[in-house]
Amino acid sequence: MHLNEILVLGQVPAAAPAAQQGSPFGLLVPMVLVFVVMYFMMIRPQSQQRKAQAKLLETLKSGDKVVTSSGIVGVVITVKDSTVSIRSADAKMEVTKASVVQILESGTTIVS
Repeated sequence: MHLNEILVLGQVPAAAPAAQQGSPFGLLVPMVLVFVVMYFMMIRPQSQQRKAQAKLLETLKSGDKVVTSSGIVGVVITVKDSTVSIRSADAKMEVTKASVVQILESGTTIVS
């Protein structure tokens, strides 16, 4: 093929018919399906995880062996409104409640 033939084949005819317009609901159905899938894949699991974390923080009490988000393992000494005092080995520290991510053992005795 020569270059002129390729250029002629690639041109759009001048009298091309207008594109057919479909129903406005034709695009609505896929958008709704995408939203439903996104809800069940992303939004719902995150809300369940937040509820589980809130429940964990409500049940937090002194004597519980916990893990913080930074990986510190310690025993809860006192629980305040927004902070928790924990003892890990010979160190006593105060961390935010939000940083407690897991309760390893539930206990009622305070370890000094």
